[in-house]
Amino acid sequence: MGKKDKPKKISAKKERYAKFRREKPSSMTLAMPDLTEEQVQQRRTDQQGIDNFWRHYRRPPQRFISERKAKSKR
Repeated sequence: MGKKDKPKKISAKKERYAKFRREKPSSMTLAMPDLTEEQVQQRRTDQQGIDNFWRHYRRPPQRFISERKAKSKR
């Protein structure tokens, strides 16, 4: 007694969510918009401000809690 050739049953759930499993393009192309001269200048000054901040920024020293105090708070 051999197998009968029946069409394979597709589950309704698989069919419903198949649209989310579509193949996506492997590479995305990003093209930045052309900026006006004013926007380029603004971006440059913003970048300089950010660079200055990180150059001179000092993080506050890390606070350590002694083990004895940490145990008493548990």
